[in-house]
Parts: sequence; structure tokens; C-alpha cells
Amino acid sequence: MVIVVENAPPRLRGRLAVWLLEIRAGVYVGEFSAKTREMIWRHVESGLEDGNAVMAWSARNESGFEFRTLGPNRRMPVDFDGLELVSFLPAGDFQG
Repeated sequence: MVIVVENAPPRLRGRLAVWLLEIRAGVYVGEFSAKTREMIWRHVESGLEDGNAVMAWSARNESGFEFRTLGPNRRMPVDFDGLELVSFLPAGDFQG
């Protein structure tokens, strides 16, 4: 599992560091069950404030992973016939 946060409050970053290894600023990695992963993501949702985050984890699907995003970002997940892809908003259209 990988979580990347931008503009996250120090309190959330400290909370993530309790469970995950921060390998670069704002980049956290670890291996957990689905239940623990969901609990960690709830902490991200409740503590992110004005920042943004993405979480990716391995899954048994065509791409080999799944991901979630939260907060303003030019990259938006889109479902393309059951395959999760990423679409970019034009720079002028992004309000983040």
C-alpha cells in the first residue's frame, strides 16, 4: 500500500507515520489487511483538510492495483469499461 499526501497538516502526517514508513516527504508505504487499510484511509479523510491524497494497493484485477483519491487535483480517476484510468484536467480548468 502507498499513500501520497500533499499539503497535509502535520497532525495527519504524524498519524500516518505511526502505521506507515515515510520514504520521502508525503510518501508512505506499508502492507496491511483491507480492514486496516480502510481504517487508515478514514484517518486521511478526516484529517486532510485542504490537502489532497492518493492511496494505491495491490489487487487481483487486470492492472494489478486499485487506488482512491481525495481532495483537489488535476488527475481524476475515470472508469473505462471496468478499468480504472487517470484523466488530466486542463491546467486552466483546475481550481486547486
